[in-house]
Amino acid sequence: ALTESVAAVAPSVVSIKTEQTHSSPFRRFRTTSPTSNEGSGVVIQADGVILTNAHVVINASRITVGLSNGQENEATLIGLAEHLDLAVLRIATKVPLQPAPIGNSEDLILGETVAAIGNPFGLGHTVTSGVISATARALETDQRVFQDFIQTDASINPGNSGGALLNADGNVIGITTAIRPNSEGIGFAI
Repeated sequence: ALTESVAAVAPSVVSIKTEQTHSSPFRRFRTTSPTSNEGSGVVIQADGVILTNAHVVINASRITVGLSNGQENEATLIGLAEHLDLAVLRIATKVPLQPAPIGNSEDLILGETVAAIGNPFGLGHTVTSGVISATARALETDQRVFQDFIQTDASINPGNSGGALLNADGNVIGITTAIRPNSEGIGFAI
């Protein structure tokens, strides 16, 4: 069942590339140098609305979304909830996209089988599987403490931030966010 769920949702999982321009205060004429960041996202509406992590796109001067068919589109940031580490993007598309089915994360059971699917670095889809390890977890970062995260032992690899955490029915029950540094098997999704 999990393999069928992953196959059904895969077209809804996209890659995201961002560019940020940073000024250097140590240069006489303050030249800017671009840096890039990469992550994943999930199509949630057929008209081009995509959900991802805020940390993937925040402060981006340019956002590019790579679809599963290889097409790339520039995206606009239309919503940002930093306290949840979520962002909403929109791309212009003439062809309707396949939105991922959204599930309910309120009735998760410890030990329930899940899969994490992302599209890191434009390589194509990557899938890991595991179980729900805990719910309502706090996640502490250098900037803040996030509340109410799902903990899973499904690996969340670099570039998979913003991808989908799926239940066995193929519903998105979370957006994969981070791993606990210096540990194995401790990942988080909002």
